[in-house]
Amino acid sequence: MENALLINLSRQSALERQLDVIANNIANVNTSGFKADSSLFEEYLNTPAHEDNFVGSDRRVSFVQDRGTFRDMSTGPLDATKNPLDVAIDGSAFLTVQTPGGERYTRDGNLHINAQGQLVTVAGNPVIGASGPIVFQQTDHDINITPDGTITVVEGSGRTDSVRGTLRLVSFADAQKMLKEGLNLYAAGTAGAPQADTKSTVRQGFLEKSNVNAVGEMSRMMEVTRAYTSIATLMQQQSDLQKTAIQQLADVPT
Repeated sequence: MENALLINLSRQSALERQLDVIANNIANVNTSGFKADSSLFEEYLNTPAHEDNFVGSDRRVSFVQDRGTFRDMSTGPLDATKNPLDVAIDGSAFLTVQTPGGERYTRDGNLHINAQGQLVTVAGNPVIGASGPIVFQQTDHDINITPDGTITVVEGSGRTDSVRGTLRLVSFADAQKMLKEGLNLYAAGTAGAPQADTKSTVRQGFLEKSNVNAVGEMSRMMEVTRAYTSIATLMQQQSDLQKTAIQQLADVPT
């Protein structure tokens, strides 16, 4: 296989992966707390295609390698919902939730109360407070969440506030190393142990929207699609040239 074909194939493979990343960003443009991903590429140098008995060294060929993705951890725009159970985090912290696979972390503050009175995420995972799951009573009303995450309610017909828990806000030394697991959840991965975050604050009645730039992502998708098509056209032209050359060389003069 010719070097030009190998290089084009490496670029097409990288573009395919980049298109998957862009498509995932666009699909989550309305997902609360979603963080956009961007592709990372690097040059990979290798010897060109050659026969095993090729004598001597040749120039190295530069291929395209899909190195990974980079996550944009900037805070998305805040949307005022006026729902007392909606919270947005002002800062780099994450909410802690309990899943069947262990503790996970999210920026999605669209919270609810399930049939057991537990504070849960949209997926039904219990939200963890400083002292464990946060549980409400049936007579609780006038829920208030302070900037430090403390949740108070008015119980029954009384006028005294009762504390139901404090949201456990955590941050990581290198959030880029956290692993996305779906359902808007992150695992710690190799980001290190979660640390209590006292700098971030909670805003009740707001939701952090996705930080995906929809217009920018659509433009990138068009650019990637055009680049992929251009490479495919170039490869077809190279194939046609080879076919023509073989046909002409095979012609025996009469």
